[in-house]
Amino acid sequence: MTCCQSLLFLLLLLNVGVSAVEVQRPRGVPLSKRQFYEEGKPFTCLDGSRTIPFDRVNDDYCDCQDGSDEPGTAACPNGSFHCTNAGFRPGFIPSSRINDGICDCCDTTDEYNSGAACQNTCRELGRKEKESLQKMAEIAKEGFLLKQQLIQEAKRGLEDKKAKLAEVQAGKKDLEEKVEALRTVKETAEQPEKEAKERHLKAWEDEKALIRIQKDKARMAEVFLELDDDADGLVSAAELVSHPELDPDSDGSFTEADAQGLLGEMDSVDTVAFESVWNKIKEKYISEASVDTSAPVETPQEEMREPVADNDSEQYPEDDIPEEEEEEEDDEEDDDDPDERDYKSPPTLQEKKDDNDEGTMPPYDQETQNLIDAAQKARSEFDEAERALREVDDQIRNLEKEISFDFGPSAEFAYLYSQCYELTTSEYIYRLCPFNRVSQKPKYGGSETNLGTWGKWAGPEDNIYSVMKYEHGTGCWQGPNRSTMVKLTCGKETVVTSTSEPSRCEYLMEFISPAVCQEPPSLDSVIHEEL
Repeated sequence: MTCCQSLLFLLLLLNVGVSAVEVQRPRGVPLSKRQFYEEGKPFTCLDGSRTIPFDRVNDDYCDCQDGSDEPGTAACPNGSFHCTNAGFRPGFIPSSRINDGICDCCDTTDEYNSGAACQNTCRELGRKEKESLQKMAEIAKEGFLLKQQLIQEAKRGLEDKKAKLAEVQAGKKDLEEKVEALRTVKETAEQPEKEAKERHLKAWEDEKALIRIQKDKARMAEVFLELDDDADGLVSAAELVSHPELDPDSDGSFTEADAQGLLGEMDSVDTVAFESVWNKIKEKYISEASVDTSAPVETPQEEMREPVADNDSEQYPEDDIPEEEEEEEDDEEDDDDPDERDYKSPPTLQEKKDDNDEGTMPPYDQETQNLIDAAQKARSEFDEAERALREVDDQIRNLEKEISFDFGPSAEFAYLYSQCYELTTSEYIYRLCPFNRVSQKPKYGGSETNLGTWGKWAGPEDNIYSVMKYEHGTGCWQGPNRSTMVKLTCGKETVVTSTSEPSRCEYLMEFISPAVCQEPPSLDSVIHEEL
């Protein structure tokens, strides 16, 4: 029986007053089992375990293992008593509550021999329940009407999506042709650009090579003058020996014979012959100026000075300071001193950069720049068209997904797609995005926790669309990944009503939606079915 049928049947019971008068049958027996209790005939226990004379039914002694012989007494611990509750809903209570001084049946029939002062409240309870059931039935009816509207909207939406899909797919073909045409234009423009850039780069490499050669020759001339100590226009083996770093075998002994080997077995070479020597020594050669200034020279006074306390003012006695100042003044005044002319300060970082800097590549000529601009324009147009094609592909995938998605038998749940619903509790804000994910976020700040992403419809076989399952959420500490079951019930609104965590990391949400409402059956059909 469906929910709507149950509501109508309960209303039927309340309206017609089923069992308004106690039926003549053994106390505590429902009408459905009256045929088993026939006056004057032996009674067979309902479990079939034994048969007893009828006068032993309700004699306050338990004869049957299932307690069926004592429906109106408390003799059997496993027995049950049927409350007729005329004007309200009939029901069962444990037989242990019979005649215990507390009225459990609203018609007071369970306290027939206890002397308890009970009042029959069945009609009042029936009236209240009737109002509640009528309200629920009205909600179900209105919800179903809303559901019909949702179904019609879903149908129109589906038709619109199919039309849009056909339109986008048709446009995609034109866009693909445009992309291929622009690809050809781009590749055609890039070839002359590449060739022009390569020519420009080669010219720059040739220019840099020429600069390197010129610098190498200038350096060679400087070194020749440095090595020519006697300024006779020749570099001799004896002059070469003064540079031990040029020792060919690096054995720590650089002899004149070794030097002659570098000079091509000659005693000396002129500037022309020195070129071949230069190619052998230029990687090892260290300038004399660099050697002279590579380390600070310690004066005898500094060597003899006693260690002093670690204090800047005490490291340099006042008597020494004027001498240093006088030396600096002499340096500035006597620029023609030969010793000062020979002295060269260590090259600065900028000077080293200038020595190695071959300049920056010159700008492209106008013809090359025009080719670059044309190629860049072709690339931009191609990239824009290709990006538009990717967006079209994404649009097609999304439309196909929505068209084929299971939104219920009549697509009544389609309106939930791309929507989100929140519920705020004292600690958290829960967010349900149907067919997407469920999340939880602390109310007063903190990161969001994924309670599961859309999995499937997970209701019972006869009502599969009554439960949503979201799985593979954020993992719990030393536990499973979080998951959420969303139970859907009929209502006029679409709202999350409650959340709970029945098991660790497994959440339950109550969600109201008119899409769940079933068509309410007519009263006549329910009466016919039940009777």
